[in-house]
Amino acid sequence: MLAVSGCKPADSSRPDTALEFPLPDRPVSDLGSNEFSTETARDQRGEAEKVMDLAQIAPGMTVADIGAGEGYYTVRLAERVGDTGRVLAQDIDQDALERLGNRVEKERFDNVSIKLGASDDPRLPQNSFDRVFLVHMYHEVREPYAFLWRLWPALRDGGEVIVVDVDRPTDQHGIDPLLLSCEFRQVGFELVTFKDSPELAGYYAQFKAAATRPEPAQIRPCRGNAGKTSSSAAVSRTRNAAG
Repeated sequence: MLAVSGCKPADSSRPDTALEFPLPDRPVSDLGSNEFSTETARDQRGEAEKVMDLAQIAPGMTVADIGAGEGYYTVRLAERVGDTGRVLAQDIDQDALERLGNRVEKERFDNVSIKLGASDDPRLPQNSFDRVFLVHMYHEVREPYAFLWRLWPALRDGGEVIVVDVDRPTDQHGIDPLLLSCEFRQVGFELVTFKDSPELAGYYAQFKAAATRPEPAQIRPCRGNAGKTSSSAAVSRTRNAAG
């Protein structure tokens, strides 16, 4: 298990709604481009299809696309879940959401809703989603413990969180999968699947809600520079079990 720290740094710039949660004991990436790569390039390597297949996205599901940006996943999820399914696209960038809204309207995706989120709260309705997608964006979340803690109740029974990211330092638009797993575990999630995949130019991780969610005061920030060996074994076991 990755080591955790008992410190809770003070930061006057934090939102009041996040103050009961610890800050991450690591850097956070600046907000980057809303377009991780061109959509054509991503489709050529089969990224979205690979991720949706791994996540077992099927018609009729209700899915959230957090950090939706220009909507690469939003529109493809909308096609996959079909008329009987729903997609909620969320972002903290109002301009990006306006552009996405125009795209959704132009391409006539009637099963897509759009919502403005916050840095410490995805603002998702409780017990509503079969899958929640966090694609190439988790490393930019400035309040990950508050954010994930408030995401936890949004999952339906059997619902899961899907993370796609890159194994590199968190201030370089990526996150070590061991650190990712530790942070999710601290707020009440369990790692179900981990896969490296060339189609994703990174890795795929899938989490489910644990039986209980800790109180905010019980959460301790993970330290990314400690405990790597034991955590590496844990992720390896999950990867092997998933095939």
